[in-house]
Amino acid sequence: MNTKELILTQEEVNEETSSRLITWNDDFNSFQWVIQSFVTVLKHTHDQAEQCAWIIHFKGRYAVKHGSLKELTPYKDALADRGLSVTIETD
Repeated sequence: MNTKELILTQEEVNEETSSRLITWNDDFNSFQWVIQSFVTVLKHTHDQAEQCAWIIHFKGRYAVKHGSLKELTPYKDALADRGLSVTIETD
């Protein structure tokens, strides 16, 4: 029986791997600004954005969106441009 090995380049792994957009709590962005940013950038409903903001406030961080690295990078950049502390974690 022949077994094929699948070797993925780092680029392929990054584009395909399940990732999470993490927003971190900070002391300088207001709740309203964070909520508005999630609604504008992530297209969350107001209620979703508010729930995310509260979780971030109490837990220190929260995965506000899931997807591939390729999908999440523009969201990360847009939220960072608005002054939010954001990172992407990959499985």
